[in-house]
Amino acid sequence: MKICIACSAGGHLIEAISLYPLIRKYPNFFITVKRKQSKELLKDKKTYFIIDPKRNPFKLLLNFLQSLKILLKEKPNIIISTGASSAIPACYLGKFFGCKIIFIESLAAVEKPSLSGRFAYPIADLFIVQWKNLLKFYKKGIYGGQLI
Repeated sequence: MKICIACSAGGHLIEAISLYPLIRKYPNFFITVKRKQSKELLKDKKTYFIIDPKRNPFKLLLNFLQSLKILLKEKPNIIISTGASSAIPACYLGKFFGCKIIFIESLAAVEKPSLSGRFAYPIADLFIVQWKNLLKFYKKGIYGGQLI
């Protein structure tokens, strides 16, 4: 079993790294946005850096193509994501290739769903929220508590 962790940089990456002790015994890799922080935090882990689409259609297409290349090379069985926009193409491509998708809604999404959560929800095999009140928006979601 090979696991991909796909997430944006910043807080999404901090949340994702907190999962590493649970998956480190399996072959794994990260897909994230290249920033000084992400390079430092992932320096000893297999990592692919992709462009942050920032709601730009051209950058989203580039991100999609980068994610496609990575997933064809690595062939993960599971994709775990904490969001945000830079991870959504990898989740959709992974679903198309038969991966199980585990999406963990951002800790920052306290009162209402995040945009990436709304995009990932329809394809997630397991959708986890970090705030119980979000279950009213995500009927098939489960409460998992806070990652950090």
